[in-house]
Amino acid sequence: MDKLCYTPSEAAALLGLGRTKVYELMASGQIASIRIGRSRRIPANALRAFVEACQQEAA
Repeated sequence: MDKLCYTPSEAAALLGLGRTKVYELMASGQIASIRIGRSRRIPANALRAFVEACQQEAA
């Protein structure tokens, strides 16, 4: 079963970015995230949406 949510560190590794950059993107709203307790998680579909949006900007 694929993961539904990723930690910012996992998302950074998947995107090839630094963890700090992922937190910046979350803070700016470019990557949607959810709060579970005191932790932040990024839904898999939010990562896909972010990549698709980046591709559309580049086109």
